[in-house]
Amino acid sequence: MAILVVGSVAFDSIKSPSGNAERVLGGAASYFALAASNFTQVRTIAVVGDDFTPKEEAVLTSRGVDISGIERVRDGKTFFWAGEYASDNLNEAKTLRTDLNVFQGFDPKIPASWSDTEFLFLANIDPVLQSNVRSKMPQVKLVGGDTMNYWINDHRTALLETIKTIDILLINDAEVKSIADDKSLPRAASKVLKLGPKMLVVKHGEYGATIFFGDGSHPFRAPALPIEEVVDPTGAGDSFAGGFMGYLASQGEVTRESLKRAMFYGGVMGSFAVERFGTERLQHLTREEIDVRFQLFRQLTHLD
Repeated sequence: MAILVVGSVAFDSIKSPSGNAERVLGGAASYFALAASNFTQVRTIAVVGDDFTPKEEAVLTSRGVDISGIERVRDGKTFFWAGEYASDNLNEAKTLRTDLNVFQGFDPKIPASWSDTEFLFLANIDPVLQSNVRSKMPQVKLVGGDTMNYWINDHRTALLETIKTIDILLINDAEVKSIADDKSLPRAASKVLKLGPKMLVVKHGEYGATIFFGDGSHPFRAPALPIEEVVDPTGAGDSFAGGFMGYLASQGEVTRESLKRAMFYGGVMGSFAVERFGTERLQHLTREEIDVRFQLFRQLTHLD
């Protein structure tokens, strides 16, 4: 089944203890689409400038991603972000520069031919835009969503309205606690679920992820695979979301068992993403590599 992602396509410049990378393909929608494309058909809505060339387009289309929903703005530049990771904290980037460029005027437009889309993911964008897209796609079977502290702190009212319309919210520990204003993760998760989502996936970075259920059933924790060298953590969370949602879309039916497997596939895709700068590792990934690593994840939690 097709999945539609709405979010950013960007160029990133990144510094980490492993080196530097200049103007590599990034953005939440790019990471998500490349990860999800290993499991199902992916459609992408974003906006780019005239510096987004056929070379960048080919990165997505070569993986089967439908980019007919990406708007191209003449005489404008693509969203650009520059960040740096310190050797003692690879979980948080220091932003060096942010140029919104054409992304500042982003107004998602859904192609009429995509009305049969059954899975939708609202990546980290203005919650008003997320809500607008959601309202135009009442037929979707499952909606996933992401956000960040900027929207939580400065656009809280709009964000809370959007959260009501999302089936699965995928955010990190700090964001859960910030939304709930509670330092206890279990309590905070319970409070967030009461805001509307049926499920909450909490990403713990290098420590894995936990899914909490609004029906009161016990949560499920998936581990993270230890990586010898993390080159670039940028996009790991978006790659996790792509693996998670992409696998669910490939299964059609959303059950507790499919959700548990989706958690593992999300972890697999996140672990691959950090091995190279930008989306490079995801661009050349094979399904065989994914399945081998999936088995490694299963072994981490197997008890005879």
